[in-house]
Amino acid sequence: MAQVGYTLRVYHYTRRNISLSGIDCIAIPEQKWTLNYIFGKFQLLLRRLTGYNLNPWVERKRGFSFAFFNDSYSIKKALEKEKDFEPDWVLTLSKAASFRTHKAVLAIPKWHQKWLAYVHDPYPMHFFPRPYTWVQFGYLDKQEFFRDISKKMAYGIFPSKLLMEWMGSYYPDFLERGIVVPHQMLNSSNENKSDIPKSSFFKPAYFSILHAGSLMKPRNPKGLVEGFQQFLRNFPEAAGHSQLLLIGKQSYFEDYLLKKKNEISQLYVSEGYVPYEEVRTIQNCVSVNVILEAKSEISPFLPGKFPHCVAANKPIIHLGPKVSETRRILGENYPYWAEIEDTEEIAKIISLLYQRWCENNNLKLNRPDVARYLSADTLKEILNTYLNP
Repeated sequence: MAQVGYTLRVYHYTRRNISLSGIDCIAIPEQKWTLNYIFGKFQLLLRRLTGYNLNPWVERKRGFSFAFFNDSYSIKKALEKEKDFEPDWVLTLSKAASFRTHKAVLAIPKWHQKWLAYVHDPYPMHFFPRPYTWVQFGYLDKQEFFRDISKKMAYGIFPSKLLMEWMGSYYPDFLERGIVVPHQMLNSSNENKSDIPKSSFFKPAYFSILHAGSLMKPRNPKGLVEGFQQFLRNFPEAAGHSQLLLIGKQSYFEDYLLKKKNEISQLYVSEGYVPYEEVRTIQNCVSVNVILEAKSEISPFLPGKFPHCVAANKPIIHLGPKVSETRRILGENYPYWAEIEDTEEIAKIISLLYQRWCENNNLKLNRPDVARYLSADTLKEILNTYLNP
């Protein structure tokens, strides 16, 4: 937003020292010795000493944890102290399922007509599409909390058109006052696409396929791994110069992947987390990147790594349902898409890409339309359309 000309003041509740060039950053202190703070610390101490978790009972009774209420109150108090703060717009961001910033601004009515409520995932959790089936404690209170947001915000901001429509099916106000702002394709200031990864497992001269990111339980890599294995059977000459890299937390599939590593010497599985900058460098240098989504009827999410894969300008193998935001953006005729469990189709896609790689080992995605959709220019057009009519 700063890049496209907006003047920003960022309030952050992170316990970290944050400095952004040309942007005023203000750390929000935690409010201590409130009842919610005291009860929250008592709950943590009780769990540490006895192993008993009081939080499910608290959330059933109150909808949210003591920490949620105290954190939201802390944010609200910090914002109310800023007497000279008169923004044109107030944008609330949050991590995972917290939405604490949204709770704070909900309690400041004077900002509701300026409020841009960013919604990055379905909420509450029971609104996630299957196979995600988690029902949170206090879900009815959480549901009404979000209904309140949808009615009092100026606009809801979504990274995905399908997510806006999905949430709008539960909260109609999101359809009336929703804005789609896709994740931006911005490069790190210290990123150099010509850098060669230092990781010993990456072979620059190989036909290499990368999936980067944690494999949550619904994101089963079996189709990808066995599709790659089938490809090696179809093209035995590729065995000496091909590799499939799975980088990130793989705990749900650890036993399966360990077994497959013993069968497929060309399969590399990281031992947990790999630093972000290292992953970005590898994404830029592999032959093909993979986006793997859960087996479902719909995937309304735009993966956070999607802009990184587009910026790398390497072909993307998209494994997910027919109805997904990634497929909507790439297009229904995009050739490198398959259902997550369709081993035969995945093998065909890898084979096709391998044959192209043999002809020219510098494969390109070559989708300037998608790159522009994720660009700062598009961000500016969207914001100017709604925020500067």
